[in-house]
Amino acid sequence: MAKVPAKTSAPPEPLPSQLLAPLQGFIEYLRVERQLSPHTRNNYQAHLAAMTAELVRLGLDDWSRLEASQVRSLVTRMHKEGLAPRSLATKVSALRSFCDWQVRQGQLVANPARGIVTPKQGRPLPKNLDVDQMHQLLNITDQQDPLAVRDRAIMELMYSSGLRLAELVGLNLVDVKLDERQLKVMGKGSRERVLPIGRMAVEWLHKWLNVRPLLAGDEAEALFVSSRKRRLSTRSVQARLDGWGNKQALNAHVHPHKLRHSFATHMLESSGDLRAVQELLGHADLATTQIYTHLDFQHLAKVYDNAHPRAKRDATSSEDE
Repeated sequence: MAKVPAKTSAPPEPLPSQLLAPLQGFIEYLRVERQLSPHTRNNYQAHLAAMTAELVRLGLDDWSRLEASQVRSLVTRMHKEGLAPRSLATKVSALRSFCDWQVRQGQLVANPARGIVTPKQGRPLPKNLDVDQMHQLLNITDQQDPLAVRDRAIMELMYSSGLRLAELVGLNLVDVKLDERQLKVMGKGSRERVLPIGRMAVEWLHKWLNVRPLLAGDEAEALFVSSRKRRLSTRSVQARLDGWGNKQALNAHVHPHKLRHSFATHMLESSGDLRAVQELLGHADLATTQIYTHLDFQHLAKVYDNAHPRAKRDATSSEDE
């Protein structure tokens, strides 16, 4: 019986040059003027390419002819095709930013993506590890393996100072002052901030610096390096943390942002100082930090339900009584 050749998806049609050139100009603007990270720029590029390809199918051949009705039709169609509200909102936000830039460049009179409503999305609460889980994760005692020492130093530092993944891998040796127990990080939007380092993080950073020469090679700047003697990548950190979550028998997926969430949640639970947590996290808007107050309330509500006499449900009682 003859084999039926497998279907292969056709490669995407190249975008018309009159649409592509402004997109490339916008990405360059994000690099030079906004100084956004390569990861963020790649996300913008991917979202805008997908939106533009769909707009071409709707008949768009020049950005100056883009109309709000086209954007609205595209949003409706993508939603019906099953695109998650959060993903759809991200794509529309990228298009809106691009059109704002086009207005400033004088290529558009007004932004046709302004005022376009996307389906409501539930705001997921960030997941964190509780204090016991953090102790379990950080209980790495093997000091003979330089990679194990490095990984514990990474996790201690992320949990100690609430670092973003990009901030962690971007750290250089000169950014860390262990004698003063502080480090300098470059956050989103090239905003620099100085953060304290906890006692355990300082201890394990000292241990890492003692074995770092075994791996560093010619890499003179990066604080954290790989076994290939290069600056540690974001993907490597993600993979190593996931691996340690399994090794330490945690019943939870461990990823870098979860350590940042854990830091924020535990700091807020202990201090109640939302402004201080905002500064430590490097949030430009206090509303971004306020998401952790919901987590803190969940903790308080659980304590209340377990402790308050009027909150406890009598197992012998019946609604029919």
